Amino acid sequence: MRVLRGRAETRDEDRTVTATMLTETADSDEAAVRVWTPHRQIAFGRRDARADGFDVAKSVAETCEFESVERSVGGRAVAYTGTTVAFAHTVPLADMRRGMEERYAETTEAVQRAFWRLGVPAQRGEPPRSFCPGDYSLQWNGKLAGVAQRVRTGAALVSGVVVVDGHDEIASVLDPIYAALDVPFDPHSVGSIAKVDGDADPELVIETIENLLVGDAETTVEHVGDREI
Repeated sequence: MRVLRGRAETRDEDRTVTATMLTETADSDEAAVRVWTPHRQIAFGRRDARADGFDVAKSVAETCEFESVERSVGGRAVAYTGTTVAFAHTVPLADMRRGMEERYAETTEAVQRAFWRLGVPAQRGEPPRSFCPGDYSLQWNGKLAGVAQRVRTGAALVSGVVVVDGHDEIASVLDPIYAALDVPFDPHSVGSIAKVDGDADPELVIETIENLLVGDAETTVEHVGDREI
């Protein structure tokens, strides 16, 4: 298994790193894991981009000093503060039609166990009117994490977000953004590791999630800054 560490210099380059992971796994049949802190941004989903209030939502993000990006994986808008952790796990596929639920369940369980090691007894599910609502979320006094999946010929990408701290700032910026997009949202639904007094050091969070996603696999470590984008 390949393990990618670090963050690219720019947002666009950083997004390319993860997209390239998926292509490389399809070509090589080798799984890969990446856990990192993306640049400060609001990542909008495809449905957001089609909403009548999308321009207003982007304007809100920029006013709050979040760059707007559009992503191909996941549902609704997600805020990354700079300490928010993202994870990506690419796995080779023989059949695109099989295994989706199993991949969701395995990844969600791994992230849940990482929370437990960090002192947070996270459970499956999410509060009503959460950000980026989905079936594979983790909560404890608010939504802590969500998981999404993208499948292509030869490989699948299971990815997600973990709120480490900054839950008040995330709630504050997402509230008017979701209002502009006409999507129900409760600011009090945003949780974080810090909010429940877990170990909220982003580097420790990254290390813990990476270890749980990798498991017993033999790894080759690559540093994102050393890769050609």
